[in-house]
Amino acid sequence: GLITIPALLLAGFSPVEALGTNKLQGMFGSGSATIHYASKGHVDLRRQLPSALLALAGGAIGALLATIVPGDLLRAALPLVLIAIALYFALKPNMNDVDRAERLSPFLFGVTLVPAIGFYDGVFGPGAGSFYMLAFVALAGYGVLKATAHTKLLNFASNIGGFIVFAAVGVIAWKIGLMMGIAQFLGARLGASLAMRIGARLIKPLLVVVCVALAVKLLADPANPLRVMIGV
Repeated sequence: GLITIPALLLAGFSPVEALGTNKLQGMFGSGSATIHYASKGHVDLRRQLPSALLALAGGAIGALLATIVPGDLLRAALPLVLIAIALYFALKPNMNDVDRAERLSPFLFGVTLVPAIGFYDGVFGPGAGSFYMLAFVALAGYGVLKATAHTKLLNFASNIGGFIVFAAVGVIAWKIGLMMGIAQFLGARLGASLAMRIGARLIKPLLVVVCVALAVKLLADPANPLRVMIGV
């Protein structure tokens, strides 16, 4: 979303078309990574199916409301949230691939945070993976690699939920989306292989960079509601 949604907007697509087409190509990347992580035993697809279905439902509801929810509120708050996530991962000591004590039961985690982030993924999108990662590490107690694997699964599910709705209303540019999807599939498989080989030493700095880059990208837009509010 950091790169693809702005690129689609610059190419002349409407915001809803950009969101829909991004969901199509995003399914290829998150799906490819999910399959690769699962094949290596980093995520149990059967056990995580209920959470995936909740993420899918959240993504579908978010997509339904994509033209109703005030986008200005999301665009104003998102840079601040992303900077906070980047600081959390950059400054938190001893963050590695070792699981820690959970702060939220799996049931509460699944019925609250998973559909909520899925909803955000459907209604807006960019940064959803970072939110999933933060939730898994800070509240579920997952190590970084395990959190990444489960993030890809839930991201895949919420992408599917949003895709179903956007496809039903006919706002997807299929040719462009499929071409982007093929590149996503190959790139995600390579990225997952590197993450499994290197672990937190790769994932942690990459997540910080992506969060900061997305925040800067959003704030660089003179029309960003936060900049408009403070007059810069």
